Amino acid sequence: MTLLQPWALLLLPLAAIPFILKSHQGQFYSWIEIVPADKYSEIANLILKSMVSLLIICIVLALSSPQGESKQEQKIGKGAQTVLVIDRSVSMDHPFAGQASGGRAAEIKSMAARRLITEFIDSRPDDMMGVVGFTNSALYGMKITANRDAIHGAIKAATGPALNQTNIGAGITQGVTLFDNIQSSGSRAVILLSDGAGKLSPRVKYKISQQLIGKKINLYWIVLREPDDISIFNDANYSDEQAPDAINLDRFFKSLKIKYKAFEADNPTTLESALREINAKEKNIIQYSVIIPGHDYANNLIAIAMVLSLLILLIKNLRIH
Repeated sequence: MTLLQPWALLLLPLAAIPFILKSHQGQFYSWIEIVPADKYSEIANLILKSMVSLLIICIVLALSSPQGESKQEQKIGKGAQTVLVIDRSVSMDHPFAGQASGGRAAEIKSMAARRLITEFIDSRPDDMMGVVGFTNSALYGMKITANRDAIHGAIKAATGPALNQTNIGAGITQGVTLFDNIQSSGSRAVILLSDGAGKLSPRVKYKISQQLIGKKINLYWIVLREPDDISIFNDANYSDEQAPDAINLDRFFKSLKIKYKAFEADNPTTLESALREINAKEKNIIQYSVIIPGHDYANNLIAIAMVLSLLILLIKNLRIH
């Protein structure tokens, strides 16, 4: 058993208060000899004090948060080890496709990404996932884990607004490092979600290629487009020197000897379709460990304290005046 708040045990001496303090209830007599002996009352008084003392002990032990020993279980499922690398630049708060339809404002890109990624996560219960956000630099979100509450919290943080910069190189390199301290099981993938690109230095390109190839990581890039954006699939008319950053980045990813695919999404429906295709591709046998928290004894102690409180109130009301 482990005590999460051991400092609370310093309050245990309070359990002696019922035996130290004397009650002044009842009648006063000038001569104690005329008061008849009442063993039953003395026993009842001792029991009552013991119950109050036990009540205090239960409350103090509950405050110390006793936990049972955690257990580690091995689970086998169908999924992948996936890291979501999410753009947090200010442009992610622009409406999807920059248009309105039917008199209603279009859904902004960051909110659509949060909603659909959450559905993607919930549809893959056996996945282990990590999260990294990026603007002018990488923003660590969550290590690769099977804890769904932690992943959802990291997604909410990674889809919030930040600076008006897009450093994709920092986001990818940070995302790949999340695989360093976890044993490979099944397929590994990085899903890059951004609405823009930036220039990568030769050093960053070399680092990304070494990491992705060395760790056998699949890469998916979902580009969230606006109406005036150039499509990365229309790259035939551009030389390397004249090509926009997004096209150059797509060409770099294609040059790597890894499994890579790019998607373009200019509305929530196409983003959902891209995630659905990735979902179908990344489903292999995966084995991972899950830590099962030990039993929380604080709840049991609180229940005992409540029962003791009710009994004490009942006994108090049974006194003969």
